Amino acid sequence: MGTTRRVLILADGDNTFLAAQRFNRRLDWQKIRDYLADPQEGRELIEMVIYIGLPPARERFEEQRKTKEKFIYWAKSNGFLVVHKEGKTKGDEYETNIDIVMAMDAIEFALDVRPDIVVLVTGDSDFAYLAEKLRRRGMRVEVASVEQSLGNDLKVAASSIVDLIGVFDSFEQKKNQQNFHRIGHTNIFD
Repeated sequence: MGTTRRVLILADGDNTFLAAQRFNRRLDWQKIRDYLADPQEGRELIEMVIYIGLPPARERFEEQRKTKEKFIYWAKSNGFLVVHKEGKTKGDEYETNIDIVMAMDAIEFALDVRPDIVVLVTGDSDFAYLAEKLRRRGMRVEVASVEQSLGNDLKVAASSIVDLIGVFDSFEQKKNQQNFHRIGHTNIFD
């Protein structure tokens, strides 16, 4: 057997959830983890961290918050490390700046744990500088996303791209009124 490579997976939970939602899919974090850290591919999972922005504890966000809190409980119960940050109200919406937390943790984890591969599960181009910074430290940086949700700056900054289309295609359809479409390689914005 070949060399085993140690893999650290850092996932932008909200970004990944929105990508799945665009395709009317239920997100399956276990399938994503198993796909990105497949031992048969010579990959050893160090840790998978999911970053979640929590809505403020205000009445208008109560339902959203409960949904995310249930997810956090599920993820922790299923072996994922979850980092969450309390949001602040911004007009009728809220913001959490969880991206900053993820970027800071990525640098710290990378320097402390020294993985061979850091997988960023996001399409957000805000992480392009992080990808470049990790690569300058000698780490392979893979960006795992669905092509339609992948920002060009991040695509260029990564060592390689892992297209999650095949994994997303295996997710269950959400139970709502939207039509179900196979993702394939078609652009959802066409």
